[in-house]
Amino acid sequence: MLSLIEQIKSGALWDFPGGVHPPENKQQSLSQPIERASIADEIVLPIKQHIGRPGDLIVAVGEKVLKGQPLTKYDTSFMLPVHAPTSGTISAIEQRTTAHPSGLSELCVVIRPDMQDTWCELKPSPDFTQESPEELIERIRQAGISGMGGAGFPTAKKIQSGLARTEILIINAAECEPYITADDTLMRHYAEEIIKGIEIVEHILKPKLTIIGIEDNKPEAVEALTQAAHDSQIVVRVIPTKYPSGGEKQLIKILTNKEVPNGGIPADIGILVQNVGSLYATKRAVCDGEPLIERIVTLTGSTFKQPRNVWAPIGTPVQSLLAEFNHKAEKKNQRLILGGPMMGFTLPHSNVPITKTTNCILAPTRKEIAPDRFEMACIRCSQCAEVCPASLLPQQLQWHAKAQELDKCEELNLKDCIECGACAYVCPSEIPLVQYYRQAKAEIRTRKLEAESAERAKQRFEEKNARMERDKAERENRFKKAAENRRKDMKQSGGDDAIAAAIARVKAQKDQTQAVEKPAVKPAVAAAIAKAKAKQAAAMETGKAEPDNSEMAKLREERKQQARARKAEKGQESDSTPDTSESGDSKKDAVAAAIARAKARKAQAAEPESTEVKTEESEDPKKAAVAAAIARAKARKAQTSEPESAEEQTEESEDPKKAAVAAAIATAKARKAQATEPDSTEVKTEESEDPKKAAVAAAIARAKARKAQAAEPESTEEQTEESEDPKKAAVAAAIARAKARKSQVAEAEAADVQAEESEDPKKAAVAAAITRAKARKAQAAEADATEVQAEESEDPKKAAVAAAIARAKARKAEKEQLEKQEQNFEEKE
Repeated sequence: MLSLIEQIKSGALWDFPGGVHPPENKQQSLSQPIERASIADEIVLPIKQHIGRPGDLIVAVGEKVLKGQPLTKYDTSFMLPVHAPTSGTISAIEQRTTAHPSGLSELCVVIRPDMQDTWCELKPSPDFTQESPEELIERIRQAGISGMGGAGFPTAKKIQSGLARTEILIINAAECEPYITADDTLMRHYAEEIIKGIEIVEHILKPKLTIIGIEDNKPEAVEALTQAAHDSQIVVRVIPTKYPSGGEKQLIKILTNKEVPNGGIPADIGILVQNVGSLYATKRAVCDGEPLIERIVTLTGSTFKQPRNVWAPIGTPVQSLLAEFNHKAEKKNQRLILGGPMMGFTLPHSNVPITKTTNCILAPTRKEIAPDRFEMACIRCSQCAEVCPASLLPQQLQWHAKAQELDKCEELNLKDCIECGACAYVCPSEIPLVQYYRQAKAEIRTRKLEAESAERAKQRFEEKNARMERDKAERENRFKKAAENRRKDMKQSGGDDAIAAAIARVKAQKDQTQAVEKPAVKPAVAAAIAKAKAKQAAAMETGKAEPDNSEMAKLREERKQQARARKAEKGQESDSTPDTSESGDSKKDAVAAAIARAKARKAQAAEPESTEVKTEESEDPKKAAVAAAIARAKARKAQTSEPESAEEQTEESEDPKKAAVAAAIATAKARKAQATEPDSTEVKTEESEDPKKAAVAAAIARAKARKAQAAEPESTEEQTEESEDPKKAAVAAAIARAKARKSQVAEAEAADVQAEESEDPKKAAVAAAITRAKARKAQAAEADATEVQAEESEDPKKAAVAAAIARAKARKAEKEQLEKQEQNFEEKE
């Protein structure tokens, strides 16, 4: 069985699935000879004209450049430089619209030509066989050569990927796209240069076989290449005309019957494919030292007066070529297609520059190529699947791409689509399938780039954390080593560790302070407890139930004596310290004065003179004032017996009015708080300076005197009755004391009410009358109770019952009085 190379040399050909046969329309542009376009007034050079990253700018605005001078530099294999196509001055570096289906702007270098077309210094290499493959690859890269068939893959990178593993070198000369004749023209006029470029690549890769694949619709190009390659081992193979036989994978299938694996490249199966335009540029770069600064562009379409192929400098605006070569656009629906009708795209305007991958400018009329029609629903005719050269499922890919289901698009191998447009060409529903595929591919690339960027950021973050951890560990180790070195040095020098010594000193000081703070009693207590426990244990051994606790009792007594002694010392210290704050604080002085007055009144309550004064008072205001003055004098005499009252009197003598007001407020508050104690009734008598207040005080005194007089006969009667029976006398005395206390409580409350009403004489008089009536009613009730008690005194049981009834009535009367007083307070407020 013949090997693959022998089969190819014998003339064997194969076929790829699918494909279409659209009208060629190539003869229009081949009828005229090739011409050279003039230099435009402005050259626009995008810094990215290939697949990969753009180069780095090395020029600035205002700088003068020469023809062939690099404008950018590269630092990776996927970067290519861009060269000036003519001499001139850089007028701008800005964003301009470029030749891309998206119509977006990219960074461009704008050159204003000086029309001198002056070359920079060139470095040709006439004998490339004396150079190594690496040097030749570097020359190709410096010239900025990329795939000129439309893809734009860097040529140097592709050749480098096939080093030492390329068995078959395929030259793509099919040019299957309708209307385009740029490669056909190049092969007709520059066949020898193309063969020279093939030899350079062969010298680098050293393949076993080189094949030129060309369609049978280019007889003149086939003849020119055959004549140029008659002295070499290059095989020129003519293949049937079928679109898209110019595709890389399809051409490999036709010539070798091999298929590129999914996600792989031709180098994986020992094959390398190069376009004839790239090989011509390779010859110019290696042998002549010229970078890629111009290329052949096909100007075709019915709107051109005469379609033709022209040499156009890269960066020339499309509008300049249209104006120079007699383009007459239609009034409506003007269209410019960059590329052929199958794989090209419509330009947004005519100011787009020519790039390294631009091979055709198609300007058709509406009759020649109908504009896009309205997209209709898919009728599931399956013609798109039948003509797909990559054996894909265009219908399902379109569904998923339209629904943004990109994962399913990848599962259906969307990346294997070569965007040939055969599916859209045969679609009866006019669905722009290729546009959906391009959009989905761009979205997938964008997401992958974002994912890669996120992954790189994550790696950087993790590396940063790891670096910080390493630095921290290194610092800790460094500190530990330094500490160990210090300890070793100190041991060698005979000293101890300073830190350990400091810790030891601190512990020693702490132990000393604890020993000092321990009380001296604790050892004795511990000894006593130990003795008690020993005695208890001895008692338990001897069988005694109760041990001798005399020692513990003595110890407790000693502790009590010590506590009393400490309290006495504290009391002496508090008495010895004078209260300096009283002299500066009037509120504290008033409180102290009120306390002194209360003590004085308690002393007066024990004297019988106050009752005499009260009985002698009459209803005359003058007499009431005299009685109040007498009462104040007696109170002052009683207060002189206490040291605190002297200070109060000296303070009140300075301002009698303020002292009287403060004393009245303090006594009212004291009476409310001390309702259970028998307060003295001489509160308002001190206000003798005001006749109205004196009258109110006199009325209060009279009411109290009457109550005292009513209570005296009852007490005498009770005393006489009690003398006969001591038990009855004791019961009667207890009842009398209870009544006296209740009456005192009621009198104190009435006095408070009257003291508050003393500001208005009318209200004071009314209140005094009300209190007198209440006092008389209470006296009558008390008289009745005493009579009942006197009658029942003969029987102790009846006396006890009567006393209980009397107490209940007295409580009820007190409650009624309290409720009425509260009502009076509310009405007054």
